[in-house]
Amino acid sequence: MEKEINGIKLEICANSIYSAEQAQLAGASRVELCQNLENGGTTPSYGQIKTTRDLLQIGVHVLIRPRAGDFLYNEQEFEEMKADILMCKELKCNGVVIGILDAAGHVDMPRMKELVNLAKPMTVVFHRAFDRCADPYQALEDIISLGCDRLLTSGQKNTAEEGRALLRELVELSGGRIEIMPGSGVHAQNVIDILNYTKASSIHASAKTSIASEMLYHNDNLKGMDEDVIFSDRNKVGEIIEQIKSL
Repeated sequence: MEKEINGIKLEICANSIYSAEQAQLAGASRVELCQNLENGGTTPSYGQIKTTRDLLQIGVHVLIRPRAGDFLYNEQEFEEMKADILMCKELKCNGVVIGILDAAGHVDMPRMKELVNLAKPMTVVFHRAFDRCADPYQALEDIISLGCDRLLTSGQKNTAEEGRALLRELVELSGGRIEIMPGSGVHAQNVIDILNYTKASSIHASAKTSIASEMLYHNDNLKGMDEDVIFSDRNKVGEIIEQIKSL
């Protein structure tokens, strides 16, 4: 049973073991574990998944995404996704976060069905590939029919705040058949408004911060290679939690 905060579940998108630990220490309900957050997130390494699962008592849900870019995958990428799902099952992760579309912007039903069946009994989350779907209402029904447990979406806008009208519709249309989780651009200053407006019972945030590299030596001949480190900030997670407690 995942911890609720005033009836709300807070998921933190964690891009490292350290970020996941910070989320747990602050009191988050669960984490979505990924790497390469700067490009929308990709599947973390075996080492990151195993160490995080061993360290955390809260839920660990792993992003299954073989690369950045679109969600139209070739056969090799599809096989990679299946292998990663089996790895997560072996490591006793709580769930996986997946999404495949066809070229027309619809949910790829045959491939998604295969992944969902492979993933169960883990929780299955359909991620923000949904925000690239041509028809969000049909996509919602397709995702529900697949047996997915949760849908992470920004309401087909850049941020959940911008997409809150569709998010509210999705919560209403889902009728409890799937958990609708707003995400993207969520922080302490807008989380209450998003939750109140959408009537969602869970929320997704990265609560990230950037710190300057502690390297003393820098090669000035290398341009455009940022050495700063991005991670989830325990204080920012705590600020979101305090806001949710005030609901």
